[in-house]
Amino acid sequence: MGPDAAVAAHADWSIDPRKRWVTVCRRTLGGWAIGLPKPVGDVAGFLPSLIHTADGGAVALGADFPIGLPRAFAQRRAEPDFLGFLRMVGAMPDFFSVCAALDQVTPERPFYPARGIAGMSRLAHARALGLVDAQALSRVCDRATAERPAGAPVFWTLGANQSGKAAIAAWQLMIMPALAGGTGLRIWPFEGPFRSLLSPGCVALAETYPAEALRHLGIRLRGSKRRQADRMAIAGDLLTAMDRVSATPDDATRRAVADGFGADSAGEDRFDSVLGVLCVLNVLAGNRPDTAPDDPWIQAWEGWVLGQTALPAGFTASAPPAACS
Repeated sequence: MGPDAAVAAHADWSIDPRKRWVTVCRRTLGGWAIGLPKPVGDVAGFLPSLIHTADGGAVALGADFPIGLPRAFAQRRAEPDFLGFLRMVGAMPDFFSVCAALDQVTPERPFYPARGIAGMSRLAHARALGLVDAQALSRVCDRATAERPAGAPVFWTLGANQSGKAAIAAWQLMIMPALAGGTGLRIWPFEGPFRSLLSPGCVALAETYPAEALRHLGIRLRGSKRRQADRMAIAGDLLTAMDRVSATPDDATRRAVADGFGADSAGEDRFDSVLGVLCVLNVLAGNRPDTAPDDPWIQAWEGWVLGQTALPAGFTASAPPAACS
């Protein structure tokens, strides 16, 4: 296990820079000081700024974008794992260009659709990629469990529930440059248990999911997180969750919690960034596991959601990819 984190943070991500918000916590003698959510700002400077804030210590960072590829897609790749793929995808200039029509979809250009069109479906998308069914588009951690509904597939880019555009923005603008430039970035679960990745001067990055975080924290949201009044209704539960992980909000943050994070459209994003950082703190406290299921495809290619323990119905571990056998 690595050293304790000096900084814990969570980025609520989007392809729209106005909807990227981060909540940062600094370790104190008595626990954590949790600050007010703020815009991520310049993506190129985001990881270096967290490292600077940690003043030589380790950074534990969660983010709610996909980090990994579905195994049915990965089976056809030559790279040994997802990190190897990220280091090579720059050689595919069209990979991140979202397809407007199914006849444009290929394994070298898998993101779809650019806009709503007649006849589009996830099944048609899967078949255009040479996959057997719509479920093959999803990683195991994207599938529904007894505790929450399914998340969106990595390559799907349309609708309120899509995550493909956030993946494009994060992989292209933050993760790939960090890997190429030698920024101290370590990515969970591909490099080991989350706490073992905490190293001085480095950022340990893990995928989070706000719907999971609510359950991990024991918070039940009635209504919609898009409504300020519904966010305000769980302000007390959120402050209790902070107390359980020894996180003390400053006055501005406490007021923001009580106010449901504001009436503007970014209130939901600020809310999610706080949920996410509490998920990270909950794992650092040992209240949730910092490991992924013992499945070679998950650990090499698909990734996992930090703190998640529930598995999809009927899931069993698969034979390892060739590089892991």
